[in-house]
Amino acid sequence: MQTERDWPLFEIFVRARAGLDHKHVGSLHAADAAMALEHARDLYTRREEGVSLWVVRSSDITASDPADSESLFEPARDKIYRHPTFYAIPDEVKTL
Repeated sequence: MQTERDWPLFEIFVRARAGLDHKHVGSLHAADAAMALEHARDLYTRREEGVSLWVVRSSDITASDPADSESLFEPARDKIYRHPTFYAIPDEVKTL
């Protein structure tokens, strides 16, 4: 007999308001994505905290390893065209 612990793990992301990013709020086990969405709604948006939910099977997420950060992110530093340091920025522009 299959138990809840045998179900796949889903990561839950909630968008608090329109225009904001989805933020990771937790994880839960569910038989499928539809059930994960229902459980996420019940667990993470009980008091109308969100306007949008994402459920993503944990096994489908691929993340970089912090130990690999130098090889992944160091090469970008030598591409100066990615940095606006040599562009003239108008005074009206407060932040980029």
